[in-house]
Amino acid sequence: MGNIFGKKKQTRVTEQDKAILQLKQQRDKLRQYQKKINIQLSKERVLAKQLLKDGKKEKALLLLKKKRYQDKLLDKTETQISNLERLVQDLEFAQIEKKVIDGLKVGNECLKKMHEAMSIEEVERIMDETQDAIEYQRQIDDMLAGSLSQEDEDAVLAELDAITQGDVDLPDVPADELPDVPEQKPERTFQEESRAAGCMRTSAPPSAPPSAPPSAAPPSAPPSAAPPSAAPSAAPSAAPPSAPPSAPPSAPPSAPPPPRLLQTTHEGLK
Repeated sequence: MGNIFGKKKQTRVTEQDKAILQLKQQRDKLRQYQKKINIQLSKERVLAKQLLKDGKKEKALLLLKKKRYQDKLLDKTETQISNLERLVQDLEFAQIEKKVIDGLKVGNECLKKMHEAMSIEEVERIMDETQDAIEYQRQIDDMLAGSLSQEDEDAVLAELDAITQGDVDLPDVPADELPDVPEQKPERTFQEESRAAGCMRTSAPPSAPPSAPPSAAPPSAPPSAAPPSAAPSAAPSAAPPSAPPSAPPSAPPSAPPPPRLLQTTHEGLK
């Protein structure tokens, strides 16, 4: 099991891949040749300068001719490298185009197989069967919806008559505009009246005591008993019957009326 699943899948090398590989190898060799010539040119340039210093002009001239020839080789090498790179790019792009064409070919084959399994006549037959099935189902629904008993029919008609009669009895909405309602100030609420009454109750008791004595007229009744006291002055000889003048001391029992009147007044204020 380990050998089966652990083994790597071998990729297939095509002729195009081999050609691209060879072209890239040749390109790399040309670049190495360029580097080698550049190194030689640098050395020969230094040697030519040294020969000129030593007075060996002819040898220096030969080195310069050789350098000129090598420069031309470098130019040819650069041109060949450019051609190789262009060819490699063309081959790589051709491989991509081939993959695209292969994909299109596979797609067309799949479409053909699907069209063979799903022809136009088959599609028309399926659509007709679908339409027939829909029509058949609609007929079944109509039959089920219309299967009402006579009692149900009578009940439905009675309900329809009741709705119609109800619509006839409804009055028409008047088309005239409604009169304007006069604006009135809002009446005082119960809470506001309660608060006002509470304020009156709290402010009334302090003023009640001063007003009580004027209303207590009964205490002035004892002085009205002066006529009995006038009798002694008219008859000085009647000393024994001087008891009536002692009647004023009996006035204190009549003093309670003022407190009772004050109490009733205070209760009325509460």
